[in-house]
Amino acid sequence: MLYYLSLLESWFSPLRVFQYITVRTVAAAGTSLFVCLLAGPFTIRCLRVFRIGQQVRTGNAPDHQHKKDTPTMGGVLIVGSITVSCLLWAQPTNLLIQIALATLLVMAGIGFADDLLKIRHRHTGGLSARKKIVLQLVWTCIVVWVLSRDPEAGVRLREFMIPFHKEPILGDIGLIGAFLVVFLVLVGATNAVNLTDGLDGLAVGCSSSASLSYLAMAYLAGHAIFADYLYIPFVPGAGELAVFCGAIAGASLGFLWYNCHPAQVFMGDTGSLALGGGIGIVSVLIKQEVVLLVVGGVFVMEALSVILQVASFRLTGRRVLRMAPIHHHFEKAGWSETQVTIRFWILSIIFALLGLLTLKLR
Repeated sequence: MLYYLSLLESWFSPLRVFQYITVRTVAAAGTSLFVCLLAGPFTIRCLRVFRIGQQVRTGNAPDHQHKKDTPTMGGVLIVGSITVSCLLWAQPTNLLIQIALATLLVMAGIGFADDLLKIRHRHTGGLSARKKIVLQLVWTCIVVWVLSRDPEAGVRLREFMIPFHKEPILGDIGLIGAFLVVFLVLVGATNAVNLTDGLDGLAVGCSSSASLSYLAMAYLAGHAIFADYLYIPFVPGAGELAVFCGAIAGASLGFLWYNCHPAQVFMGDTGSLALGGGIGIVSVLIKQEVVLLVVGGVFVMEALSVILQVASFRLTGRRVLRMAPIHHHFEKAGWSETQVTIRFWILSIIFALLGLLTLKLR
């Protein structure tokens, strides 16, 4: 919305500053951080009044039993902050911003329904995995349909890029292939972030690192000169996604203020699915989907640990980890919750930097 103030630059030249993506990105990050910090205490009080508390699995680490009934569904604070920030600072007519923000809200809605069922029935089941996948599948169809109707976006949608390669390895994977890529990215990203959300501050801290990495990639992809120099796909309008990623980073840091150990509030599936969906859709829109496996290395570790644990137990009757996801394995090994969280944050920063490194090595 504030972007349109730049149209008045002929009357007041300093208003030209609102045209610059870098300025609006920093402003978006600051706005979402401020909104999250400001609205945090009120949101936490409301969650307590309505008795929206965390449900703890009985098989969880014993030290986690004290977290029972801690306010959850704090993801509404993250999503609200990002939305307000984007409405203020992003270019509202930009198709990529519209898709990214809509995906964030849809995934948050799915997570909200899941959290609501958990609270209502006082158990950890929530929305079934099948229903979640069906809802995500429907949204994937809508995203692919909208992108395919745009001439430029439709062409990019059907291209398939991999790191360390200048040109698409597949120039046209077709709409079915594009649908599968988008679906796998969204489902994989949302569930991986959801699995990571098991310790105070873990998922939101790692999401902040990943969003900052994609902030840089989105800005470079939307800049014709930089994109040409780095041999990455030039995506007109992708620079606005840097504003979106900046809002995610700011909201994540703001939420971390209340989610750090000992947590005053948990994000719940409302937040974890939204963050995973937001980062995942940005990777799709700037054609850096495969790089997400590097940037989101911690999320990949968490998801693979669960897959490996389940597969091993079903095939051999033995567990390869003391507990899955892997952050609980290290807790069982004697690391404190704070040690696990901070060490995983360090890993997430390393993975984010490695993801950026792939842009140059082509």
